[in-house]
Amino acid sequence: MRQYLYRLFIELTNKKWSSRLLSQYTASPLSKPMIRPFMKAFQINEQEMAHPVEKYRTLHDFFIRVLASDARIVEGGPGRVISPVDARLAEAGEIKENCQMLIKGKVYSLSEMLGSREKAAGYEGGTFLVFYLSPGHYHRIHSPVDGMVMERWVLGKHSYPVNDYGLKYGKAPLSKNYRDITELQAENKKVAVVKVGAMFVNSVTRTHTKARWKQGEEVAYFNFGSTVVLLFECGAFQIDEQLTIPGEVKVGQKIGMLT
Repeated sequence: MRQYLYRLFIELTNKKWSSRLLSQYTASPLSKPMIRPFMKAFQINEQEMAHPVEKYRTLHDFFIRVLASDARIVEGGPGRVISPVDARLAEAGEIKENCQMLIKGKVYSLSEMLGSREKAAGYEGGTFLVFYLSPGHYHRIHSPVDGMVMERWVLGKHSYPVNDYGLKYGKAPLSKNYRDITELQAENKKVAVVKVGAMFVNSVTRTHTKARWKQGEEVAYFNFGSTVVLLFECGAFQIDEQLTIPGEVKVGQKIGMLT
């Protein structure tokens, strides 16, 4: 019953009409009084922000806020991989045989996530990392590596919440939500950056269209809280042993090495 009710709630809150109403409200000046309570609820550090809170006209403007230039340190360099987001690094592991990943006790098909069996085959035996963003997190996405863009593509129509409850009771959100995917070549290794939308079909906005990504630079942002999945081909990545999983990570933090 709980699973049924949660799925029903998810579906009701992801229809066009309800998404449109919520989007209109957060983009309206009427939502400005909600910014301070929002900050308090999620314990957001005002000192890290590039602009004073009074500068934000709407809750949406605040949600996609930028940080001060010295708020994050990029621990990059040759062969290093950094966190692309402020998030909870919730899962990491090997991409199992038949292109499946075990996340929160559920199996997800990598071929569904990437859109084809051919795309997924290149990552068999590789490594996946799942980064969850709460509403209070900084929502801009940065490049985890220096790399050339091999391909970009978009999949999915409807979006479901990507959180512990969404994973447990939702309809395979990591493989069926709206996904904006960029495949990179970094030091002759393939890396896929999968940006998983939540609540709105247009919840991912690209801010980078160049053929090369520079480590640490902004490439996109979420209009609503969601998830980033990093995929590495077999033998391409070694995770940093100092990381705590699950645990919080920051943009620019070293999370491992290309091997």
